[in-house]
Order: sequence, then C-alpha cells, then structure tokens
Amino acid sequence: MGQTALGHSKSRPSPQPPGLTRRPPPNFYNLSHHGSHDKIPAMTTFKNSALSNDQLHRFVFDNTPIRGNTVRLKNTYNTALQHVNYPPLLKSALGELMAAAALLAATLKLENGALILQIQGQGPLNLLVVECSASLEMRATAKWQGEITDQSFSELVGNGHFVITLDPKDGGQTYQGIVPIEGDNISEILQNYMQRSEQIETRIWLACDQQSAAGMLLQKLPDLPEHDADAWTRTGFLAETITDDELITLSAETLLTRLFHEEDVRLFDPRNINFRCSCSRKNVSNMLKMLGQAEVDSIIEERGEIEVNCDFCNAGYVFDKVDAEQLFAADIMPPVSKTKH
Repeated sequence: MGQTALGHSKSRPSPQPPGLTRRPPPNFYNLSHHGSHDKIPAMTTFKNSALSNDQLHRFVFDNTPIRGNTVRLKNTYNTALQHVNYPPLLKSALGELMAAAALLAATLKLENGALILQIQGQGPLNLLVVECSASLEMRATAKWQGEITDQSFSELVGNGHFVITLDPKDGGQTYQGIVPIEGDNISEILQNYMQRSEQIETRIWLACDQQSAAGMLLQKLPDLPEHDADAWTRTGFLAETITDDELITLSAETLLTRLFHEEDVRLFDPRNINFRCSCSRKNVSNMLKMLGQAEVDSIIEERGEIEVNCDFCNAGYVFDKVDAEQLFAADIMPPVSKTKH
C-alpha cells in the first residue's frame, strides 16, 4: 500500500477544552479490503488520497465508543437536481439533506431497505424528501410555493415536521417517526431527533456549495466500554473547528488527519454512492389503480390520456384508454365454476 509522509500539520492549532490533557501523537490506520489493517505513522496519508466524489468513508476512534462517517456528493447531487430549476436556498438544503441521509443510512442495518428523510414545512418550503437505499443509491426532490430569496431555514419551513422512515422494501413492517422541527438548520434538526428519539449522542456537520454536498457524522454508541472518559468531549470540540470549505474540498484522509491528528483513528475502505430512481411503469400503474377505474376513466375522457411525471427523475409515463382498460382488466376475475368433478 502506497504511503506519503505529510509531517505535522500546520493548518490548524489543535484546540482543547479547559481541563483536558493533550495525548501524545498516536497512529493513523487504514483497513484493507480483507479486514486487516496496517499501522501507519502519525500524520500519514496515501497516494490515492486525492479528492473522491460520491463516496462515503467510515471511521472509528480506537478504544472509544465513538464512530463516524464522512461523505461527499457531486455527480449524485447534480444528477438528482438536474431536472428542476430549484432556488439556490433549496439547492443547498437538498444537498445537505442528501449528505445527511447517506451519513445516517450507513449507520443502520437496512439490508435491502431504504431510509427516507422528509422535512414538511408550512412556510414557502412545503417539502424536502431524500431517499437513500442500503446500497447508498439516492434520489431527492423538493416542493415549494412563492418566491424564495434570502430567508433563513426557519422562515422557509415555518411550523413544520421532520419525518424519518425506515422502509424494509420486503413487505416487512415500516418504521416511521414524526416530530416537530427543532433547530435552525438541518444539522440541528437531525441532532435533536437522534438525541430524543434514538437516544444516541450524534453530531452532524453539513455543507453544500450548490455544486457538491458534503458532511461528517460522529456518534457515541451506548453500552460500550469507555477507556477515555474525555474522548467524546474532545473529539466534538476538535470537529467543531471544521469549515464548510474543508468539508467540501478535502479528501477524507486529509480532513480526518487535519482534525484529529492526535487521536487514534481507523479509516475503512470507502463505499460508492450513486443516483438511482426507483420509479417504474408498474409503480405508476399501482398508483392509478388506487384512484379507481371510474376516476381514471373520467380523466381519460376529459384529456384523452393520463400523463404522470416522476417528481424525482422527471420520467414520464403515459396511459391511454387501451392502457387503462388493460390496467383494470387484470382485476376482473372470472366466475368460479360450480361444476363438480
């Protein structure tokens, strides 16, 4: 594995809360694909540490109950938003929520399911939705009304709600939590939800420059032994020095080295993230069936056809009179024969 020694970082003095004792410089780790890891001298990174787009990196602080993720989205973010001319504030909000969804999805055991984050507003912003699958395939959309200029996020949302849904996608029970929005930005909303609903201490940092989105998450897992009682306070204090520019422009290795160069951090192999919309003609057909044949026939009688466009990817699905007849013909069961054999 290639290595490039960086030496001691000069980009940032390492702040520390009053009363904390600075630890001696430790080592930085990287897990191989086979699960083993090589010990690398402190302040060391890799030749392939160039900025990578659309990847999530998981890391842990050794001998502590603290874990984390970093994420950066570029192609996924731009593909998700390319079909709609969103106001700049909504583009940023969607980017931050996409980064947050990836960070949180990576902490869950979703198997083949998906995590869906929604912010339902009663102000100019009506809805933000991001869906992220277990394989980190994402889609996103937003709905708004009126003009959006330089309002704060609180003004955009008004008295809204935050909704988190875990959809197993296999017919199993869906979990949904709905809480009033508490916080002045998406990071605060998610942190407050995790603290109250999941009872997991969570810190989230998000950034979006309308070209790419990025984020970092730290979590303190419950019921794990703590060999370093100050670790959570110290790592949070160090992470709080991060800037939006660093989140967006630095590679995961460089970012973690710059923030936590005196901590024992183990960095795992990255996971790729992609845009993917799960819409299909079958899903639209099922939606039309829920409207009922009378309603569908009435719309076709008036318009000649029904055209449905996906809010996420703008794919269009058209149903004419023949399509509608075939749609509901499958629901007509033949009479049961009374013939005895």
